Amino acid sequence: MTDSSEASPTRDRYIDFLRAFSLLVVVAWHWVFTIVIWKDDGPHATSPIGFTTGLWAATWLLQVMPLFFYVGGYSHLISWQKAQAKGERLGSFVFKRLKRLAVPAIALFVVWVVAGIVLGAVFNLEWMGRAVLLVVSPLWFMGVYIGLVALLPVFLWLHERFDSIVLVFFAAAAGAVDILRFRYDHEWLGILNMITVWGLCHQLGFFYQRLVHATRRADWTLLWAGLAGLAGLVFSGLYPGSMVGVPGERSNMAPPTLCIVALVLFQAGVAEVLRPRMEARLVRVRWAKVNDTINRFSMPLFLFHTTGMAMHRAVTYALAGKKNEARSPDGWWWLSRPFAFIGPLLFTLPVIYLFGRQWVRPKRGAVPDPAAVPASADA
Repeated sequence: MTDSSEASPTRDRYIDFLRAFSLLVVVAWHWVFTIVIWKDDGPHATSPIGFTTGLWAATWLLQVMPLFFYVGGYSHLISWQKAQAKGERLGSFVFKRLKRLAVPAIALFVVWVVAGIVLGAVFNLEWMGRAVLLVVSPLWFMGVYIGLVALLPVFLWLHERFDSIVLVFFAAAAGAVDILRFRYDHEWLGILNMITVWGLCHQLGFFYQRLVHATRRADWTLLWAGLAGLAGLVFSGLYPGSMVGVPGERSNMAPPTLCIVALVLFQAGVAEVLRPRMEARLVRVRWAKVNDTINRFSMPLFLFHTTGMAMHRAVTYALAGKKNEARSPDGWWWLSRPFAFIGPLLFTLPVIYLFGRQWVRPKRGAVPDPAAVPASADA
């Protein structure tokens, strides 16, 4: 199927770390930097990026969904190789992974939709629909990820048939979609980049072992190539600088643009440059325990973090008697950011205890395999 370096099913602690780290960054970003503004039709979410000059540059490192899809591609390939060695069929393998991913995500979505309908009807809350939308909106990535898992047979065939040329195909397709969107106003075609761009990030993960065995110069080449491409696209004036959505600006994420292709190359390069130092630490007992813990909690935290955040905001509004936050972040708002995660975390942990204990419970005698439990999102 692949070269010998790719075929090795050896567990990679650094991959575990990258997977959990990327999810925790998303959670922390939502908890710390979400500004909720109440309008006549209900709550609207924004961030300090639209108010702070130059802050968009931080998203080049903190928008880590490309990194998550990259790690997911590698983990899917390795898990399939293990399953194939045991005689499992590809269809069965894909179905099992779809089930593990889809069931908790769909359950959470349905619970919130039903709760929103009931609460809105009982208490005549016209804004409840928008509130529910804000809570469940981070699940968009689960929908895309489930789609990539469903297409895994196609991606594996492309990998076997065309190898690294597939990445060129995807990048070219993403660029063509952007041209048709931006120059000819065919905005609806952007939906195609949900497959081409995220598919490229996922497909790039198939080459993780080759990158691991490449020279250090190759790691730096990947990093600088991605950074140069990203800077060129952004400073061309055709794309916004932020890699997350900012109200009033065109988004690089919804749907994804060619910027995300450059971003995943940059982030994969950064990950490879940092890998030797991180691997040296992750073999230590304390680091290994921390790595195990964040892996067990990362997916439940992601699934339930907006639920805990919504509960925390509701209690805060009830106690304070007001809803709007500062429209333009002031000095006090920035000083309070290091503590902004405490409230949502305290409300999220009980939800995990009630509905996600099976994911965070450690197995006896061994570190859980993230490819085999829902807590890792089967990334």
